[in-house]
Amino acid sequence: MIKKFELVFFPMPGMGHLVSTVEMANILVTRDPRLTVAVLAIKLSIDAKANEYIQSLSESLSNNTSIRIIVLPELPAIPKDGNHFFLEVLEIYTPHVKQALISSLTTSTTHLAGFVLDMFCTTMVDIANEFRVPSYVYYTCSAASLAISFHLEQLYTQNNSSNEVIQQLKDSDVNSSVSGLVNQVPSKVIPGIFFINNFAVSFHEQTKRMRSEVKGILINTFEEMESHVICSLSTDSTLQLPPLYSVGPVLHLNKPIETMDGGDVLKWLDDQPPSSVVFLCFGSRGSFGKDQVEEIARALERSRVRFVWALRRPSSEGALQSAIDYTNFEDILPEGFLNRTVNVGRVIGWAPQVEVLAHPATGGFVSHCGWNSIWESLWHGVPMATWPLYAEQKFNAFEMIVELELAVEITIDYQNEFQEHDKPKIVSAEEIERGIKKLMDNDNNEIRKKVKTKSEEGRKSVIEGGSSFISLGKFIDDVLANSLQGRN
Repeated sequence: MIKKFELVFFPMPGMGHLVSTVEMANILVTRDPRLTVAVLAIKLSIDAKANEYIQSLSESLSNNTSIRIIVLPELPAIPKDGNHFFLEVLEIYTPHVKQALISSLTTSTTHLAGFVLDMFCTTMVDIANEFRVPSYVYYTCSAASLAISFHLEQLYTQNNSSNEVIQQLKDSDVNSSVSGLVNQVPSKVIPGIFFINNFAVSFHEQTKRMRSEVKGILINTFEEMESHVICSLSTDSTLQLPPLYSVGPVLHLNKPIETMDGGDVLKWLDDQPPSSVVFLCFGSRGSFGKDQVEEIARALERSRVRFVWALRRPSSEGALQSAIDYTNFEDILPEGFLNRTVNVGRVIGWAPQVEVLAHPATGGFVSHCGWNSIWESLWHGVPMATWPLYAEQKFNAFEMIVELELAVEITIDYQNEFQEHDKPKIVSAEEIERGIKKLMDNDNNEIRKKVKTKSEEGRKSVIEGGSSFISLGKFIDDVLANSLQGRN
């Protein structure tokens, strides 16, 4: 009988983190039969979509001996919104994580090999230490995003104050030189969490622990994508980082078509010419006000480009809740728009994003620049136009446009979701139309060629002999070696 070693994954709540974590777990147990994974999942009342996913996952994995889902108790006293949401969730759930692990270990025949923590959850290192096992981090964003986090954490440590760092960055004309990045980073693309003092302090402290208290960092990227950043982070003696493992792209590609709208739009795409359709989709929380919707509609109509537009409205339950579908698009769209564009486009609610991006008719993607969406787009060789909305998406857009030249810009600094006074600007129909036309220009489109090259490199990186395949093998070897060493 093969000796089994179990890794406990702790993802942050939210679809993007959950889906990527489970896929990473699946890759690991598929790669090495000695490994098993327990995923600790948090259900929050404000995130119905993630809760449905957890429930479906629990049922589908009920007979799986390699991956199991441990659903932590749903607690009523969870904040629905606010800048300190994640910090409060972690604090509330810490004793429940301990109890779940104690219960799990008493019934498990596997050897606990370590914790794999979300980048927001390094406070859980303390629990790993109590169980006398090493901790690792699964970083669901880019290597460049990791670099900016370490850069800002160093500034925080040097100044011994987050307020000082915030004051340095508040001037929109300030550019920062970040280890591993060729271009200076403008303050306007730094994630909003770094401008809220208490949240920034917590994040800097978590980043410091990532640097000094974990045994390794798995990054959802591949070497050929961000070679300069990875090399710089690995060799920068001032950072003193643990080993970095580039294991991406980590993608969940086998998604079922969940709605009739999804099936209908794919049938419509079947009748369109190759690479002729622009796809607009802004993630699970992406939504706009009526004024902005009307500008997008005008841009699409004037561009005369075929389109699929996933248009959704904000939830009344708060900013952290997923967007929801409209019951009637005519309530939000300009009068007559649907009739005038009936032969060239489709407006839908929820979108089967992977399937649309994989379709031969799709030639461009107007995206919020979530890291998972970027990978899905690159994997299928579909170039992007950037419209970041929240979290690290502005920085992702900057990397894609400026550093890697893999995207065109519609906007790069749409809003700062952590500052109430910083309301979203209205992106004009002219700006949107210009970006869409540039995105869909098939003549001498260098970005389209570069995206195709990255798609091929990404696919090669995860197969045997590829850079990510090799890096993942090193991680597995290190996990097993650290585990055996800890037992001696």
